[in-house]
Amino acid sequence: MKQIEIHTEYIQLGQFLKLADCIQTGGHAKFFLQENEVLINGEPDNRRGRKLYAGDRIEVEGCGVFTVTRT
Repeated sequence: MKQIEIHTEYIQLGQFLKLADCIQTGGHAKFFLQENEVLINGEPDNRRGRKLYAGDRIEVEGCGVFTVTRT
């Protein structure tokens, strides 16, 4: 499980996917989410604006499992 560190209160799913190296640019998020399953804390979600907070567990099909941490 990889940890993605944020410096703000939350990060949006689209930005998270870029930070986690699942997509090249933020513009790819919409299409990526249409074609790949993403589980947030065990529940499917495909909203690129979904807010992720420290402690959230994200499973991205074909990319890996991540947790969000905050500094």
